Amino acid sequence: MTEAVRVTKRYGDVGETKSDGATYTPRALADFVADRILANANLVSGRAIRVLDPAIGHGELLLAILDRIDGPVEVFGFETDHLALAVARRRLSLEHPQSVLNLRLGSFLDHVLDDFAGGLFGSAEPYDIIIANPPYVRTQIIGADRAQQLAQQFGLTGRVDLYHAFLLGMATVLAPEGAAGFIVSNRFMTTKGGASARAGMMTGLRLREVYDLGDTKLFDAAVLPAVLIARGAGAESATPSFVTIYQTKDEPAHTAATPIEAVGKHGAVSIDDGRTFLVQHGTLDTGGDPFGVWRLALAGVESWLATVEQNAWGTFRDIGKIRVGIKTCADKVFLPKKWDCELELHRPLTTHHIARRFRSEPHNRLVLYPHQAVDGKKQAVDLSLYPASLAYLEQHRQTLEDRSYVIEAGRQWYEIWVPQNPADWPAPKLVFRDISERPTFWLDLEGTVVNGDCYWLTGDEDLLWLAVGVANSTFIERFYDLRFNNKLYAGRRRFITQYVEQFPLPDPESSGAREIVTACRDLYARMANGPDPALEKRIDRMVWSAFGLRVEEV
Repeated sequence: MTEAVRVTKRYGDVGETKSDGATYTPRALADFVADRILANANLVSGRAIRVLDPAIGHGELLLAILDRIDGPVEVFGFETDHLALAVARRRLSLEHPQSVLNLRLGSFLDHVLDDFAGGLFGSAEPYDIIIANPPYVRTQIIGADRAQQLAQQFGLTGRVDLYHAFLLGMATVLAPEGAAGFIVSNRFMTTKGGASARAGMMTGLRLREVYDLGDTKLFDAAVLPAVLIARGAGAESATPSFVTIYQTKDEPAHTAATPIEAVGKHGAVSIDDGRTFLVQHGTLDTGGDPFGVWRLALAGVESWLATVEQNAWGTFRDIGKIRVGIKTCADKVFLPKKWDCELELHRPLTTHHIARRFRSEPHNRLVLYPHQAVDGKKQAVDLSLYPASLAYLEQHRQTLEDRSYVIEAGRQWYEIWVPQNPADWPAPKLVFRDISERPTFWLDLEGTVVNGDCYWLTGDEDLLWLAVGVANSTFIERFYDLRFNNKLYAGRRRFITQYVEQFPLPDPESSGAREIVTACRDLYARMANGPDPALEKRIDRMVWSAFGLRVEEV
């Protein structure tokens, strides 16, 4: 989704697919961002307006903003791809010959980090307008050394993404009465990796408007975009507006030509291509924490969440630590789809292929698992005690030894890279899929090993039964959407640790919670003979009631 994802070797070697797959901003989106910038800018008259695009690409964003400005303009821009820069220079010169162009082949961040040491942009004049679709490039591409430099310079933590540094760099150079518009991935608003960048935006700018453009598919790339509109640093403390737009199956109440036009409406809006979107307008809520997740606050939502909190005993985090399954880094050796012989170290394997709510489909996969627990701690088994497994692994020794990082970590050549703790597998486990339209959580009572395509949690068994009832409810779908405000394409949700660990639990000693536990145990037993939708629906109603809420249609 970047204005130009082509990055010079200063940021590390970029693969051909990434480098050749630059995705430029659609003009309709560029026009929208330009309109919202100028609606929030307080431009100084009597001098040329200074406009910055830190990643020019083919110049679509600059053309959109220049088309809307009357009077003298000085344009400043950076681009690391000389071909793209040449295209942008020709277009800008042709369509806006009166504008002064200061376009540089190079990196905006080099300009920030190298040219203005001792105070970002030092004594240089700030910019009146910034319009940007910054590069989306992760740590492993920009290189560890550069990522560390950016992290130190901009106070970033966790996985550093190039556009996080761009956001904070741009925040430092925007004039107090100027305005900026940034196009980013909406992941920035909810992930742990984006926390420090969110905090920097909250403290270094006056955010005015946030648009989560969800699954509108405005870009050809599989990215869900968001738009941030801000003023320069100042004392203003108004709560930013927040608009979301996602596809829905609701009956439309309005029509619009495009998703961009639909953003200005409320409720279910059908567009000319036949899709229908739910558009919601509210305010930005961070939970009072500048590092907090950004979510949509609507009238009535806060009281709903307050009711949940009042009736919550704790969260899934209180049951135990959520973990991802094993990662072998040699799946064809450790867990092929079909085994030609039985081995002593075979263990039943849970994967997302057998996922089903409450109780999984029957297991049909095995994993060779060369680990054991000794005094509660994991260690590799002595292969000499398992001759058939040893013979099989020896056949694949070269493949396994090619995982040099295993050997360098002081491990045996035949170990699984991330085996988790073998002592935990026999215990009852709550297992769940990462991505699904509906929550899909189930109990594993068969002591299986969980593969890396699923997450799992173990702890007190009654709490696990209570959790599986809560997690599979329409209540948790509503809670997820209101609390985390993060969906993928086609209404799918991501059930990852940072969300699931915050799922609420009612008081396990309450009569409502005990009824949920009993009903979930009963449902699990009945599902040996097939689904029981009537009992599942009854559990769903119990969960809503346990949190002091009436059942809603989701």
